[in-house]
Amino acid sequence: MDAASECAQLDGGLVLVRRRPPAPPGLLETLKGRLRQSCACGGRRAQELLQDLVPVTRWLPRYRPREDLAGDVMSGLVIGIILVPQAIAYSLLAGLQPLYSLYTSFFANLIYFLLGTSRHVSVGIFSLLCLMVGQVVDRELQMAGFDPAQGALGTNDSALNTSALGLSPGPQDCGRDCYAIRVATALTLMAGIYQVLLGVLRLGFLSAYLSPPLLDGFAMGASLTILTSQVRHLLGVRIPRHQGPGMVLSTWLSLLHSIPRANLCDVLTSAVCLAVLLAARKLADRYRHRLRVPLPTELVVIVVATLVSHLGQFHQRFGSSVAGDIPTGFLPPQAPDARLMWRVALDAVPVALVGAAFSISLAEMFARSHGYSVRANQELLAVGCCNVVPAFFHCFVTSAALAKTLVKTATGCRTQLSSVVSAAVVLLVLLALAPLFRDLQRCVLACVIVVSLRGALRKAGDLPRLWRLSPADALVWGVTAATCVLVSVEAGLLAGVLLSLFSLAGRTQRPHAALLARVGGSTFYEDTVEFEGLVPEPGVQVFRFAGPLYYANKDFFLRSLYGLTGLDVGRAAARRRELEARAGKGGGRGGKDPGPMGTSSALVPSAASFHTVVIDCAPLLFLDVAGLAALQGLRRDYAALGIALLLAGCSPVVRGVLTRGGFLGADEGDAAEDEQLFHSVYSAVRAARARQGELAAAHSTV
Repeated sequence: MDAASECAQLDGGLVLVRRRPPAPPGLLETLKGRLRQSCACGGRRAQELLQDLVPVTRWLPRYRPREDLAGDVMSGLVIGIILVPQAIAYSLLAGLQPLYSLYTSFFANLIYFLLGTSRHVSVGIFSLLCLMVGQVVDRELQMAGFDPAQGALGTNDSALNTSALGLSPGPQDCGRDCYAIRVATALTLMAGIYQVLLGVLRLGFLSAYLSPPLLDGFAMGASLTILTSQVRHLLGVRIPRHQGPGMVLSTWLSLLHSIPRANLCDVLTSAVCLAVLLAARKLADRYRHRLRVPLPTELVVIVVATLVSHLGQFHQRFGSSVAGDIPTGFLPPQAPDARLMWRVALDAVPVALVGAAFSISLAEMFARSHGYSVRANQELLAVGCCNVVPAFFHCFVTSAALAKTLVKTATGCRTQLSSVVSAAVVLLVLLALAPLFRDLQRCVLACVIVVSLRGALRKAGDLPRLWRLSPADALVWGVTAATCVLVSVEAGLLAGVLLSLFSLAGRTQRPHAALLARVGGSTFYEDTVEFEGLVPEPGVQVFRFAGPLYYANKDFFLRSLYGLTGLDVGRAAARRRELEARAGKGGGRGGKDPGPMGTSSALVPSAASFHTVVIDCAPLLFLDVAGLAALQGLRRDYAALGIALLLAGCSPVVRGVLTRGGFLGADEGDAAEDEQLFHSVYSAVRAARARQGELAAAHSTV
């Protein structure tokens, strides 16, 4: 047998040979090796670095036009057609002009084409982020002395509240729309910097802590907030833009008071558009397997509504709010305002987290369904660059969007080349077609936004099923959604994250504990509460703790063991030591830690109906210092009463902690491990019965 290996005898005469790994290198050698690897320079290394940072250089040379081009062009055209009405509509949420939404869609598609690792994700304007941007923009407009109640659409909404000029922190030479986009670009640049830093520091794994119930609850609460913000456009009324906690309730109260002043033209138009859009969505869902290309219902509704509004002169005759002049072309680039960046630095944190979480989640979801892999850290870099670079070109925050990604996949998308086609469609609108939407009513855009929320709002129907599966996840969902509605979307995200972490800690702090018994004549053991007809082991208590053993749950571990076995061994051992000390017998045994089965004089006391406790360690994920100390104290107390403590099914991680922590004894080595650690519960129970038989025989001989 090799001297560098260890042997362990298993059931049936099998021998398990443990391989001892080589000694790990020291910290200095590890740092030197990583530094040498990162600083290595050469043609191949430079090419690999370029392909990692710009993934398009890896897959574009291998592009297959015959197989992929048709699907990419088709999906790109469809997404581009969908982007145009959504870009104009979502400008209502962000409090910005439609021109900036088109800029955002154009640049985001091009940058993600270069840097993204997902083949199917559609990056662009996202309703939840538009809402968060709009809330920051409204707050800063109020502080600058502008009236945020005046919409961003059109060219007549730059009125300045002259009474506030003396206290205004904003520029005196910049109108409402100008200042709004300055705030938005400052917020965008800060959010992008945060996302790039997360990618550089390789913190993409943090998105895993934003659980699906949290994201669904956040989407639900934010969707209700978006719906509330659009009702005023559906009714054609002007109400104050409420800010802070209780914004949703305050807005609904204002809407109820303003119903008598509703614009009849906007109400009728909204009713017709909602009916058409909802009916089209329902038909599309029913016949989605027969439709190769989704119907561009939003675009058709917007085009028809624009023509009707223009021919009927709704703005002049009925006072209906319209989009107004939408300029064409590109504005010269401009650096975001550094002073505003500091003002919105804290607001950019939840914006960056939400955008990163949705982008990474969608990328990984579609990658799994189509059989390829994505890199979370590169996705963070890609989405971050989709915010950092466009911030200099009058754009606001972007991320991946589920609805457009689903459409992109359904229309045959094969690679991110479809994003270039979508950008070309948006470019055509930017250069020539944007002024045609001048007479488009705002209520029509609000209808497009409201109908797009249908998928998120329908998730409320999943709450009963989620409650049956996991009450803790349902609580996270409900608290996140309620906090978004009652307080703010940022507070909802924070509440959801904290509650998720507390829920995770609670599950590990109080895991399931049970006593086990044997299944018939087999070698398997199961929970005596969950299953009937199990055979208990006479004189042996088998205990399972379905979780890690660490500082936060060691007391619960001991309480569960004491309660299920019916013996508080800590108190019993203390009383026995006290009695022995009084009788003058505790000097030799009080401070010594006997072996697992004790000696022949350590008979089972009358207080206990068992002679051995076996702990099933298979579910024990890890063991820390406090957990190790709990096991050592438990073994000492059991040994004081003549009861053996055996461990079964320990993982290599747990076994290593036990060895390094001295649980097996400093000098006993493999012999102690063979006597206290077993590969299965059955082998531990069999060994306990054999040793008890030996002790009984020795006692009868004496």
